[in-house]
Amino acid sequence: MELLIQFVLLVLGFTMLVVGADKFVDGAAGIADKFGIPQMVIGLTIVAMGTSAPEAAVSVTAALKGNADITIGNVVGSNILNVLVILGLCALFTSVKIAKSTLKIELPIMLVITVMMVVQGCIGGYVTRIDGVIMWIAFIGYLTYLFVVAKNNPQSVEEDEEKVQPVWKLLLFAVAGLVLIVWGSDVTVDAATKLATAAGLSTHFIGLTIVALGTSLPELFTSVSAARKGNADIAIGNIVGSNIFNILFVVGTSALITPVIFESKFIVDSIVAILAGVLLWVCTFKKKLLVHPHGVIMLVCYAVYFVYLLKYAETVAVYIEKLVK
Repeated sequence: MELLIQFVLLVLGFTMLVVGADKFVDGAAGIADKFGIPQMVIGLTIVAMGTSAPEAAVSVTAALKGNADITIGNVVGSNILNVLVILGLCALFTSVKIAKSTLKIELPIMLVITVMMVVQGCIGGYVTRIDGVIMWIAFIGYLTYLFVVAKNNPQSVEEDEEKVQPVWKLLLFAVAGLVLIVWGSDVTVDAATKLATAAGLSTHFIGLTIVALGTSLPELFTSVSAARKGNADIAIGNIVGSNIFNILFVVGTSALITPVIFESKFIVDSIVAILAGVLLWVCTFKKKLLVHPHGVIMLVCYAVYFVYLLKYAETVAVYIEKLVK
């Protein structure tokens, strides 16, 4: 009976995410058009931070409760899912155009800070409070860069009088959508985790897949919804912005609260996160377009990684632990 209840909650959580993502994209895109803000900037800031709320909530709450060791698994797992699964699925629905600045600036930033986190974690096995300060300085610098982009590249406002919505209504859509997204994600994570635990899956596997997927569900539904509505800049900006936000804000804030444990078993997962970003860069470098074949490649790569987590991760973790010692 308990498993049936959790399954029903899982379905309810997914429903909340679908409805919430749809309304959130409508609100965010409408606000961008209303005030002449480039959709890329909206995707890299408001949408990215909003859909990263579950990662932030899970990690910061864990840090406050003295369980900061789950932070890295949550963030790294989410970042891998964001690129390989979410962008892979978006590419299956429609061709996703990637802005030149995303390829030349935001993607490299994402790769650099991921490497930075790995280096910080490998030194002493912790992401320390000093590392957290460094991440927050980088985060402020990133926000400053986005502000300059928005100021120097205003978007012309072209409104269809028949479809125009008042600002208060757009804000209501965005806020209501975000509430449903975060709430739905919380319900889904709890139900999925309980179902996975009942199935006897390892905590490492659950953290990097079930919990990571649960906290990435807002990005999934928001990005796919944005891509289907023709707001591809929000889709790609949402993913890249979320990954940057996950590391600089989520890990950085958690580290300021208490040093975050970086277990040696996460080295492989972090390398996968870096390679996923490199794959995205390679796929889109020439034509600045993410198309169907790229989506298939990304999803196949995640399937291989999933099999690794399911069958080989624990063995590899023991081997890496011996090498580190």
